[in-house]
Amino acid sequence: MELSAEAARAFFDVVMPHLGERQRRVATGAMAEALGRGGQAFVVEASGISTSTMSRAVREVRAGVEPCERQRAVGGGDRPAAVKQPGLVEALDELVHPSTRGSPMSPLRWTLKSTYQLSRELAAQGFKASAELVRRLLGQMGYSLQATAKQNEGASHPDRDGQFSYLNAAVAGRLAAGEPVISVDTKKKELIGRYANGGAEWQPAGEPERVGVHDFADRALGEFAKAIPYGVYDVANNAGWVSVGDCADTAEFAVESIRRWWNTLGRERFPQATRLLITADAGGSNGYRPRAWKWFLAQLAAETGLEITVVHYPPGTSKWNKIEHRLFSYISMNWRGRPLTDIATIVELIASTTTQAGLTVQAAYDPNWYQRGIKITDTQMRQLPLQPHHWHGEWNYTITPPNHAT
Repeated sequence: MELSAEAARAFFDVVMPHLGERQRRVATGAMAEALGRGGQAFVVEASGISTSTMSRAVREVRAGVEPCERQRAVGGGDRPAAVKQPGLVEALDELVHPSTRGSPMSPLRWTLKSTYQLSRELAAQGFKASAELVRRLLGQMGYSLQATAKQNEGASHPDRDGQFSYLNAAVAGRLAAGEPVISVDTKKKELIGRYANGGAEWQPAGEPERVGVHDFADRALGEFAKAIPYGVYDVANNAGWVSVGDCADTAEFAVESIRRWWNTLGRERFPQATRLLITADAGGSNGYRPRAWKWFLAQLAAETGLEITVVHYPPGTSKWNKIEHRLFSYISMNWRGRPLTDIATIVELIASTTTQAGLTVQAAYDPNWYQRGIKITDTQMRQLPLQPHHWHGEWNYTITPPNHAT
């Protein structure tokens, strides 16, 4: 069957947009050879390629075409900017290298080192480098965007890494034994009322949720202007409990939140438990320094019959606490862009927090009033059934209930 010019044009209109340069030459050259005499002119007319490309395509087909991933010959394309502009890479490295940050001669000592700023500084030195080129060069040179890292602990806490190892071993051992392990902390206090809340959510166009211009608590509400969410995260079950108070973030409030978790969820999930492991920050209402924290934990141990072990994260490492990134972060995402108008709204938003990984959360309002500044005397502390561990007893300790074998 003879191939018409119209059919050939229709064929190439469909095929050519999907082919690379080399593939186009193979297709057109092979067809021209198959058509024989006059085939090259016919294919040029049907495909729209130039006569010089047609001649090259035929030569390549006659010479034999081997499969190859390259579209162009080696050396094709423009030369790299670093080759065309000797000294460009060195000049860029001089601008961003850490050794030049403190140099008084560095032009970027006090400026933001964005790719656009770096491009302008290179232009001032006679180089041509767009912001995109600067970004690619930085990647090739081994640079990347990095935030500051809080790792310089100093001499006051030389055993920080050792404490992490101790904590991880304790948690792993308890989880393997099927015993309860909880991570506790107080979430950021939240203003109650029609105040701005970070983030955005879908709303009808031009109808944003209207809130106050200033984020100042209403003085008329006094102590009740802020909500205090205290969280308990069950590591084994990926489940959270949050007590929302509106009085004060005290040690008594923290222990009461743990008590509520145990009575509501923990006792049912761990009916055979005789021990409870708590991981907590080094500071705040559940820190290792407040005596009231240990005093009220002793009361909880006596009520529940649980041997309570507390392992604190070393100072300056609160963001490593499991509850921060496994519970609190998802609560913040769940209520983003929504004013926390009252306690009921806060409790409902917390309780509706879920994740695809299976996180579930329960929340409840704690209406109790908690006294600030409760003092625990030395005599009272000596009466506590508290045993410091051999490794950093100030960070790691166990409280036993009465008549419990140590």
